[in-house]
Amino acid sequence: MIRIIFVFFAVLLTITPAFAVAGSSQAGDSVLPSADVAAFSNRVQQDLAARGAQVAIVARMGRDPSQLPDGVTYTHVGFWVYSQITLADGTTGQGYRVYNLYQRADAPTRSDLIQDSPADFFAGAHRLDAGIIIPDPRLQRKLLAVIASPTYAALHNPNYSVLANPATRQFQNCTEHTLNVLMASIYGTQDINQIKADIGAHFTPQTIPVNGLKRSLATIASAALTTVDHGPVVATATFGTIARFMQASQLTAEVYRLTPERAVRF
Repeated sequence: MIRIIFVFFAVLLTITPAFAVAGSSQAGDSVLPSADVAAFSNRVQQDLAARGAQVAIVARMGRDPSQLPDGVTYTHVGFWVYSQITLADGTTGQGYRVYNLYQRADAPTRSDLIQDSPADFFAGAHRLDAGIIIPDPRLQRKLLAVIASPTYAALHNPNYSVLANPATRQFQNCTEHTLNVLMASIYGTQDINQIKADIGAHFTPQTIPVNGLKRSLATIASAALTTVDHGPVVATATFGTIARFMQASQLTAEVYRLTPERAVRF
């Protein structure tokens, strides 16, 4: 009996890397030194502004990279929108507001749409490394219109799953909500059934290798690890799959990776 229990918990421990995809909780204190986080978030803002981005899709490493499955580099994405902001001294200026879907810390199977600052966004980063998609100017205008409209909130499903299937309506994570908003902007629709049909027809999600035993035990580790919305293959939306979809559809102005040292094109 003791051996069985030991094996059971050993398997549970191996589940975490396979399912460590989302990393979408709202951060409290910075994981990294706050001065480094502030400097890097300002660098990302300055870089986006220099490239003339009114809206961009930005991703962070919200988990230890060593825990991420093959094919996954970033764990949380949000829309960065150039806006009028209130500065620390109470004056107003121009900068970026970040539109996120965050998993609730006290209720992991639920999520909320929350706006925060670039520094708040990177407070949850385990490495100062940003994936960035700047849509082409026409798509930027469409995205801004959808984000400013009731459609943005209407496309939110608060039932959270780390590995949500982007082609279904059962669960959602941050990347799927981003994809829903993107599809609504591209195809000019707020009909969620049409959006899911378009995702199924045109978008290729990232396959996550998870064997049957891990799938059956995952919800014991956390209810947010459910895969009941998937068939035999587990696949979810990621920053990389969104970037590839947009590049193949010629919808990007730039796609690149920014670190404190350099910017590199994907």
